[in-house]
Amino acid sequence: MRRVKTKICGLTRVEDVIAAEQAGADALGFVFYPPSPRAVTADQAAILCQKTGPFVTRVGLFVDPTPAQVKAVLSQVPLDLLQFHGEESEAFCRQFGRPYIKALRMRPDFNPAQAPDLWPSATGFLLDAYKPGVPGGTGECFDWRRFPQGSQVHWILAGGLNPDNVSQAIESTRPYAVDVSGGVEAAPGIKCAAKIHALIQGVHCVSLC
Repeated sequence: MRRVKTKICGLTRVEDVIAAEQAGADALGFVFYPPSPRAVTADQAAILCQKTGPFVTRVGLFVDPTPAQVKAVLSQVPLDLLQFHGEESEAFCRQFGRPYIKALRMRPDFNPAQAPDLWPSATGFLLDAYKPGVPGGTGECFDWRRFPQGSQVHWILAGGLNPDNVSQAIESTRPYAVDVSGGVEAAPGIKCAAKIHALIQGVHCVSLC
């Protein structure tokens, strides 16, 4: 039996980092994309990362950054994993000496099965809802029937997940992990500890073969 992993993304406060880890989150996400209401600076993220335990993965989210921007964050923040949400190429993503995941928006004409050929060095792929002009965090679900099945690729489900639907989403898609931000918030960038706990309980109640 396999337990699906959980990433709580868009963390901006120390108390939310602590709540997510105590609830059982496997990974914590920090957004380095200034237009986002969940964005943090490198200085802020460095403080937040100090509050994490040794067995929690710290993830930095970027959207079409320059190499200098990524390197500046890495010089201050002890990130374990990078997450790219823009139009970054394979060559761009792999240049920083960190494992990375590539986020992909499920446009109507997009076939996610193409992703491993386009980004062969990625450790996983995050599939999110498509909304024109919005690189992520839409709060909307896509058609879960489009989620890849029967693959050895680490597929991560995102988009519109919350404590009420996460168990059904896992049963429908059988992902490697789920990534949640808005679905556990009291306001953009402000997490709700009760919602985090409820969501992770919903994840843990489903075991996959």
